[in-house]
Amino acid sequence: MSSVFDCRDEAQILPGMRHARQAIARGELVVMPTDTVYGLAADAFAPAAVQKLLDAKGRGRDMPPPVLVAGPETLAALAEQVPQAVHDLVARFWPGGLTIVLPAQPSLAWDLGETKGTVAVRMPDNRIALELLSETGPLAVSSANLTGSAAALNAAEAEAMLGASVSVYLENGYTDNGVPSTIIDATSLADGSPIPSVRILREGAISRDQLAEVLGELLEPETQPEPVADAMTAAAGEGPDGTE
Repeated sequence: MSSVFDCRDEAQILPGMRHARQAIARGELVVMPTDTVYGLAADAFAPAAVQKLLDAKGRGRDMPPPVLVAGPETLAALAEQVPQAVHDLVARFWPGGLTIVLPAQPSLAWDLGETKGTVAVRMPDNRIALELLSETGPLAVSSANLTGSAAALNAAEAEAMLGASVSVYLENGYTDNGVPSTIIDATSLADGSPIPSVRILREGAISRDQLAEVLGELLEPETQPEPVADAMTAAAGEGPDGTE
């Protein structure tokens, strides 16, 4: 049976965090608030837990989840290289609604799905999420909903869809905006591409104009979106349901 903790009640935060941390350690799933939409979380370094996350959502390995972190310093541990332009983006938009795709550290012992050698990383701007991440380390997190359904804006909506597949629900009321993160592909800045650039895979909480203020000419010109997600978009965990 799932446990639900209302983190708007200070008396429930500590037991909620304890139960969530223990569930993650056991390879189980947790629903938690973020600054965008509610997230379905699993231990990023436990392949069986990540598979549970995908199964709970009804999603295949071709749509691997992004990874949420507690601080910018963790990005260097997960990505093979962090170019200066990415440092600039992190300084401007983290914590916040920007997910950054980079080549993953090849030595990492994890299996997020068919990532094509990349990792999509974000630091959320939410007290509950950051506190849990500081205790568990990086978490694989996708939007807390069934694939094809609207992203949950509170834990109750997530529970109605995901039910007993989740061990712990951390309720913190409705999210402030319910807009999913913007996802950018910055891999060409790190892989020796002759024409390095940053591509927007999904525009969300951070606008193109905001990105352009930091990136200038490194930001690819706007193009018509493709009707079907390509491999890199899939590697970032983007889907029609508005992923984390």
